[in-house]
Amino acid sequence: MEAGSFSTLKWVTWILGSLPFLWLLFKWWNEILYVFPVSFRSRGSGAKLPPGGMGIPFLGELITFLWYFKFIGRPDDFINSKRKKYGGDGVFKTHLFGSPSIISVAPAFSKFVMQNIDDFRVMWPTEAVMGSHSLIAVHGKPYERIRKLVGTTANDPKALRRIVIRVQPRVVAGLESWAEKGRVSVHHEVRKVVFENIGRLFVSLDPGPLLDELKLLFSGVMEGVRANPINFPGTAFHHALKCKKRLEDIFYANLEEKKNQAKKNEADYDLMDGLMNIQDEEGNKLSDEEVVDNTVALVFAGFESTSTASMWAVYYLAKYPNVLKKLRVKRILLFARKRKAIPSLLKMFHH
Repeated sequence: MEAGSFSTLKWVTWILGSLPFLWLLFKWWNEILYVFPVSFRSRGSGAKLPPGGMGIPFLGELITFLWYFKFIGRPDDFINSKRKKYGGDGVFKTHLFGSPSIISVAPAFSKFVMQNIDDFRVMWPTEAVMGSHSLIAVHGKPYERIRKLVGTTANDPKALRRIVIRVQPRVVAGLESWAEKGRVSVHHEVRKVVFENIGRLFVSLDPGPLLDELKLLFSGVMEGVRANPINFPGTAFHHALKCKKRLEDIFYANLEEKKNQAKKNEADYDLMDGLMNIQDEEGNKLSDEEVVDNTVALVFAGFESTSTASMWAVYYLAKYPNVLKKLRVKRILLFARKRKAIPSLLKMFHH
């Protein structure tokens, strides 16, 4: 056999022989990188990580996660597949969005986490997307201070009454427009109504080009929140950072405009006004950065959570008319008690 042929055969044999090792390294890379060090540090303590898989290097189980959540629209099946494979009580380890993670669908464990916020720091969404001064990013005493001030602003009874007064006409108008159209895309229409209300309540913006731009920008931020944190042109995360920068520019301009305005009546306050004027026990106010970052974070959280909950409420009420009928009866009972309406009102409804 010639030397050249022998050398080629040697390399082919070496490559084929190393394939099983490379496959095992590929399969166990995240386990070696994340799980083994934790298990080594906790040896002898009896502490163990929950069951689960860490997926492939860098991506982890993100592809599977997105398959269930984004492509086939069955997020419950992602959790159910883990329950079926690993059993357990609803707590699993995994690797998502570039980080080792623990997924919990166990109420007791979730309650424990929420009651020990200092021990379980919120690392997602990332600080870069949500802002370094937002409730999501700060911890310890700064978190307590901002949470108290923001919570006071958002949950003040007077503020809640103002919200109801402002929101109701827009919601009624939206529902009436749905009735005229006859057939609507609930997902699109609900998000439209919700964002118009949020624009008015949070930064006193009426429907128009600027509010439309804000909606697109927040949609861009949302795409980045769901993506791997890779800041490279063309990635969703990079686009989210650009959207966040534009949002900051808009809200800082809005903030400066409010500072130069004549003093408002408290009844005309929007959320940003409330954040600008709220004070702690020592008379300290939120900084401009804290006001802007928390306005962005609250608009983001309020828009996504409210629109999603409203969409599913409309969907299930349409799917189960018997539940809708019970809800109508309950609403009329409440109305009758408040207005002391005559009993014939209920009888008329049933007929």
